[in-house]
Amino acid sequence: MTDRPTPYPELNDVLDELVAGVETALGDAFVGACLQGSFAVGDFDRHSDVDFVVAVRDELSDDHISALQAMHDRIYGLASEWAKHLEGSYFPITTLRDYRRSGRPLWYLDHGSRSLVRSDHCNTTVVRWVVREYGIPLAGPNPASLVDPIPVEALRAEIAHTMRSWGEEILDQPDKYRNRFYQGFIVLSYCRMLHDLIEGRPGSKRAGAEWAKATLDPAWSGLIDRAWNGRPNPAVSFREPADDEDFEATLRFVQAVIRESER
Repeated sequence: MTDRPTPYPELNDVLDELVAGVETALGDAFVGACLQGSFAVGDFDRHSDVDFVVAVRDELSDDHISALQAMHDRIYGLASEWAKHLEGSYFPITTLRDYRRSGRPLWYLDHGSRSLVRSDHCNTTVVRWVVREYGIPLAGPNPASLVDPIPVEALRAEIAHTMRSWGEEILDQPDKYRNRFYQGFIVLSYCRMLHDLIEGRPGSKRAGAEWAKATLDPAWSGLIDRAWNGRPNPAVSFREPADDEDFEATLRFVQAVIRESER
């Protein structure tokens, strides 16, 4: 790879448009922007989400939000399919710096969306860890300078809590997740979380899936492979029902992984 942020020229052009739009919309409130997620940890492909973080000086004003909403709507309409796979949040710099501020809602662009909403989706210790250790700068300072060091115990505690709390929701409200997208997403997410918990550092879904196939009961390997192979076209798979047998196996897999995490 050159000094460009990704090996995909078309995506790099979209990211140039994004950063220019953000800088124009925010003016002096802009601090920096970087990639996190799979592109940052180095395990991405053409089906990966493009996860970004923008650091801002303080809470955004109504004028900032209006300008950003118009900008994201314009970016979504670009000819490149990559423009529809952006996902990220706007962090006040004091919030981004301190992992103890996790969980507070931020202005967030969901994957496949053209407008910002308030969400705590990115405001996690895991995201901060990836920004600090692996963040790819798009504009502004080195991402490592934007986040204070994070104790590995805090990282593991958040991962373990997410595994339990999300697992309870999945098992209590399975119909909410009974589509082809979520079925595969859950399997790969629990592979990754268990791997991250044991390793003590965030990794990728691919690394988690390969580790799980090599480490867990081989009976899960087919389910994991089908989850990985079903990743393309999430907008389509979200509208399609999950395979009944795979969905029931996914619920059992969640229970098994949570038991393994507690062990």
